[in-house]
Amino acid sequence: MSSTGDKVKGMANEAVGNVKQGVGKATDNTKLEVEGKVQEKKGEAQQAVGKAKDAVKKAVDKS
Repeated sequence: MSSTGDKVKGMANEAVGNVKQGVGKATDNTKLEVEGKVQEKKGEAQQAVGKAKDAVKKAVDKS
């Protein structure tokens, strides 16, 4: 997957995770809230992978 794809999927997972957390809090659904937190962290990790790929590509391009 491209770095852009990783970053986009990461942002989407973060957004969905935040929504799940909000709904979980509003409905007192601990399971949904935890799922949201996990999905948010997954999104953050995907974005980090995308950024790392960008950094590697820039380093290779400079060589």
